[in-house]
Amino acid sequence: MQHEDQSAPLVDPQKVQQSVETVQKTIAEQAQGFWGTLQNFGERLTNPWSGYQMIIIVVLVLVSYIAYRVLRPRIREALGQITGWPKWSLRLLAILNRRLLLVIFAFLSSSTVVVMREITWPSRSYFIGIVASLALAWLFIAVVTGMIKNRTLRKVITWVGWIYVTLKIIGLWDTATTLLDSAAIELGGTRLSVLMVLTAIFTLAALMALAGILSKYFAARIHQIDEMDMSPSIKVLLTKGLQLTLYGLAFLMGLRAIGFDLGNLALLSGAIGLGIGFGLQKIVSNLVSGVIILLDKSIKPGDVISLEGTFGWITQLGARYASIETRDGREYLVPNEDFITNQVINWSHSSNFVRLDIDFGVSYDCDPHEVKKICTAAPLSVARVVANPAPVCHIINFGDSAIDFRLRFWIKDPTGGLTNIRGNVYLALWDALKEHNIEIPYPRRDVTILSAPQAAPAPVIETIPPDETPAS
Repeated sequence: MQHEDQSAPLVDPQKVQQSVETVQKTIAEQAQGFWGTLQNFGERLTNPWSGYQMIIIVVLVLVSYIAYRVLRPRIREALGQITGWPKWSLRLLAILNRRLLLVIFAFLSSSTVVVMREITWPSRSYFIGIVASLALAWLFIAVVTGMIKNRTLRKVITWVGWIYVTLKIIGLWDTATTLLDSAAIELGGTRLSVLMVLTAIFTLAALMALAGILSKYFAARIHQIDEMDMSPSIKVLLTKGLQLTLYGLAFLMGLRAIGFDLGNLALLSGAIGLGIGFGLQKIVSNLVSGVIILLDKSIKPGDVISLEGTFGWITQLGARYASIETRDGREYLVPNEDFITNQVINWSHSSNFVRLDIDFGVSYDCDPHEVKKICTAAPLSVARVVANPAPVCHIINFGDSAIDFRLRFWIKDPTGGLTNIRGNVYLALWDALKEHNIEIPYPRRDVTILSAPQAAPAPVIETIPPDETPAS
């Protein structure tokens, strides 16, 4: 009884060599076929009528250029006078204006082909027909890709589209695809060719672009809904959920279109779950916090908040962070987790009314009853101060050199800033006090200088010389 050799290699070098030789032979055969197609195309150029067609094409190019030079300034002036049109139509007109030379050439060449096929044999307009078809195809691709705002994606789709239509119209597409498909390798039972890789890249890019266009369209429709019917938080939540769904479907459809087995994603899902458990806690925490914020409506776009010394209003709620724009034009990207774990002051959570306080003092020579009446009316001269609730003024302290007051007033637009409104109210208060001759005292200190006491005069002691004797 014979037993299998357990030390035999898993990969047979002889089979690998045969596979490589087969691939090389297939590529060589396809390359020869591709070269033969090019030779046949070149032989048609030697036909006399081919020369006439080339002359006609050159004439069409010259006529198109002359018409372009004549019509361009007039069309530009006409476009400058258009007002009130939708943005997409204006963008389309701008794209056509930039491709005006190609538009004129495509029209003239297509018209020439129609006329020549009516008065002579179709073969005598073969090359003109190819040029006209290429011009129309390139123009269509330029218009479609011009509506894509992403510059990199626009260039990729443009070049891929131009290469495809050129090979398709010339008749080299089948030969080129067969050549690219023959250049393949085997990976774990999966055949991976150059054509498959290129198809995957183009398919995923096209589906992602379509998902982006659809998400922007639906997001615009959602944001047009009145706030009485749907809150801003729900709008943001629906928009983010829709974007995630569309991009996810585009990715899965792209993998399915190229023949990828979606069952293989099970291993990838397990790896992602393991990565979340060890290294993506913060990312997941921010994502979950963002969903919680949108659901409980504690913070929404347009709210004026204060967070750890940052005062501003929320301009955008993202899946991972919130964008806060301050009065000095800075934009802070605050992680969503901070809104859950830290104390946040929402100035406009349930109402846009905000109360502000300012402190001041007046001289003891003034009547405090009159001061209260004057200072209560002073803030109403400022535009942003509301009359209901009305401003109030209270005595808060009898200071060392002044009677201290606190003036309270309300505003209804905290997005306009707080420091500027306080400054305007201070100016109105200053004008009102000056008008009624009410003094705002400086701090005063009374200093008493005590003079030093005079010292008693020292006693005078007389001395008698030793050679003198006092009289008896």
